[in-house]
Amino acid sequence: MPARPPSEFVVTICEMLATLGDVRARRMFGGYGILCDGLTFALVSDDTLYFKVDDANRAAYEALGLEPFRPFADKPTALSYRPPPDSALDDPRELLDWARPALEAALRAAAGKRPKTGKTRTE
Repeated sequence: MPARPPSEFVVTICEMLATLGDVRARRMFGGYGILCDGLTFALVSDDTLYFKVDDANRAAYEALGLEPFRPFADKPTALSYRPPPDSALDDPRELLDWARPALEAALRAAAGKRPKTGKTRTE
């Protein structure tokens, strides 16, 4: 069976964020990951957009009472992604103002990961 195409909401989000770079959506866990130049910096679940959050941009979300993404309603697990304010979805410039720090957070997270290395044998 062929893959289901992204929803109109996901396509619109990708179009609104296109000035950041090569923005694409990829199916993941019943929703979509939003990638810029191959780096996941946002998620879409149930037609709700969530941006990557870390210590550098978390305060802006907390100041507006924007709660973290919880993939399972019956579990306390929260991911480091939060929704932008509703007004950002109506204003492409405001959306980009929330997206840029999310992309920077994703870059910091990627830089902090150790590169995968293959096991080497010494003889």
